[in-house]
Amino acid sequence: MSRVMRTVAVFPALLTLGNLVCGFFAIVVASRVDRPDGVATDLADTTNVMFSGWLIFLGMVFDALDGYVARLSRSSSDFGAQLDSLCDLVTFGVAPAFLLVKMCPRFAYMNQHAIWVIAAAYAVCVALRLARFTLESDENDDHMHFSGLPSPAGAAAIASFAIMFFTLRKDDNPLMYAEQIDVALQTILPFFALLVAVLMVSRMPYPHLVNQIVRGQRSFAHVVAVVFTLVAIMIIRGYAVPLVCCSFVLLGPARYAWQRYVEHRERKESLF
Repeated sequence: MSRVMRTVAVFPALLTLGNLVCGFFAIVVASRVDRPDGVATDLADTTNVMFSGWLIFLGMVFDALDGYVARLSRSSSDFGAQLDSLCDLVTFGVAPAFLLVKMCPRFAYMNQHAIWVIAAAYAVCVALRLARFTLESDENDDHMHFSGLPSPAGAAAIASFAIMFFTLRKDDNPLMYAEQIDVALQTILPFFALLVAVLMVSRMPYPHLVNQIVRGQRSFAHVVAVVFTLVAIMIIRGYAVPLVCCSFVLLGPARYAWQRYVEHRERKESLF
């Protein structure tokens, strides 16, 4: 027997749709970038790449707010969960995948088929990640950890490089070897995107940073770390944002490798 949707929580739904709008316009802005010769020196193209990246980050704000408002108003519903997944697929799946192609013009020019295959694989992994998350979500969950890299964090890691590329490609950038760093990042980033895609569909545990920071009391060291991170982002945001985002992405494999090493050492010591 089919179920009829009778009511909709308007404000959380509007916030969720705001997420979708940000993803849509991120794609629109990125589509304006066109460097068929593989050279990424045009200021307008670089600016569009940067704006597209910030729109994905703005979508993350809407994504965080809709869930918070829904829980606060006790208006969570299956409709809201399904709508959230659909919007997340656009903003955190399709938009960063499309942006990946546009902000790596040299790699795209030299590897036209490979870059689109990587971008498509990234979008597919986001879809699989969101479908699994929706299926396994439980209202009684404390929402303190994720199984696999969350799709907003993966999208943030990709979009953060759009901000770095804008900083590197500015004419007044005082950084030595900025052009060489730009070329190296264009070569590395597609393969990093593949790693992000794999981590999203993995079962590696990742902390829910917002909930862990907001809920409960934290040590003085936690507060100092948060303050210094925010200061670094405000002062050198062009470089700090990708460093913070990539650090979170690599947190899962690093913790897994460390735990395996510690467990192996403890098991070895127990034999003696």
